Amino acid sequence: MAKAIRKFPHVYVILFIIILIAAALTWVLPANSYDLQLDAEGNPTKLIDPESYHPVDRSPVDPWEILKSIPLGMQEVASIIFFIFIVGGSFNMVQATGAVESGIRAVAKAMSGREVLLILIIVVLFSVGGTTFGMAEEALVFIPMLVPLMIAMGYDSITGLALALVGPCAGFTGAFMNPFTLAVAQGIVGLPIFSGLPYRVVIFCFTTLTAFLFIYMYARKIKKNPEASIMYEEDKKREEKADLDVKFTTRHKIVLITMLLTFVLLIFGVNKYGWYIDELAALFLGMGIVCSFIGGVGPSKMAEAFVDGATALAVGALVVGVARAILVVLKQGAILHTIVHALAAAVAALPPVLSVIGMYVVQLIISFLIPSGSGMASVTMPIMGPLATLLGITQQTAVLVYQFADGFTNIIIPTSGYLLAGVALAKVPYEKWVKWYWPLFLIFLAEGAIFVIIAQLIKFGPF
Repeated sequence: MAKAIRKFPHVYVILFIIILIAAALTWVLPANSYDLQLDAEGNPTKLIDPESYHPVDRSPVDPWEILKSIPLGMQEVASIIFFIFIVGGSFNMVQATGAVESGIRAVAKAMSGREVLLILIIVVLFSVGGTTFGMAEEALVFIPMLVPLMIAMGYDSITGLALALVGPCAGFTGAFMNPFTLAVAQGIVGLPIFSGLPYRVVIFCFTTLTAFLFIYMYARKIKKNPEASIMYEEDKKREEKADLDVKFTTRHKIVLITMLLTFVLLIFGVNKYGWYIDELAALFLGMGIVCSFIGGVGPSKMAEAFVDGATALAVGALVVGVARAILVVLKQGAILHTIVHALAAAVAALPPVLSVIGMYVVQLIISFLIPSGSGMASVTMPIMGPLATLLGITQQTAVLVYQFADGFTNIIIPTSGYLLAGVALAKVPYEKWVKWYWPLFLIFLAEGAIFVIIAQLIKFGPF
């Protein structure tokens, strides 16, 4: 009984409790809202007007609306849910050819004794992706390959998942050219786009180095003692199911080359045409079909492989919609802006020396409510920008605070669809991922605090 009590609740239970808390708050907190700013033609934009905060009619969320919030949340993030299903199914189609397993075995043998170099290369490449084109969801498609590769090299599934999540997170947070977060936030407060680059490059180097060292030290520990992994039992079962005797044939090589060309096309499409979830899902569905034919998998087996791959990710895919229900409840109850406004007011009440850290904490709290980076910029920067001016904080520092709060939390908060998709693809329980990432999260937060304090002291600008 004691063991059952100590067991971490299922992620669905955690999310439903948060939904209930959010719904309860709609009965307690006053309903308020900001108006949206208008463009030159008088059309509403996505940005709020910080001077327009006003009360609105209360709309407490009742039990029936709580239940409705879950299907509504799933509708709002349907593209992500189906993206997970399609990617899972598509990669299982490729795995049915045996090319991935045989290729993994070949790579593991070729990199024997040089695993540290492989980990470093992956972290740096993904971090560069995060800082340049905002690589986040795009890294998810690498998980089905990275996880078995790390297991085959003597590590564990957490190591593979960490490479796909922490690497982009380091670059995303320390970004100096990210068009989806940095450019949006700087544009809102009137800063030159991508300004403050030298200091951000320094931050990028620190976050990337921290990510690499933490992952490598953990991987080295698991290499020495596999039973130290919190995924030891689960990974052991994976190894027992894997066909490690598959020969690396010419057909397998062509399949893997096709996969590589798919990733090249992904990078091109994201940068040239702004591809996102729908385009990526279509791209990988096409990859699965082409690779299956090249690998000699018949149409019926191909379809079965797709269904099996999608089915295996059902729990993780649907949890993205359940998490979105939290935001649905806060919006329906008209208290999202109430919470944001109250947090901003709390910062204004702090002594000047603590104000920048106060803004940091407030942005961290808001990031739990608004997991979207560009979405959080649209809601908070019109408030935090003027507030920073009143507190004697530069606009550039305010943007930096926003970057840290958004980036570090992306791979720990249960409202992040990107994170939930990642743990689903890796088949790693959410609670085990949190247990692993928590120490690194605290290190990242401490680094962020140091960097924003330095920014405040040097009057990080141009203004």
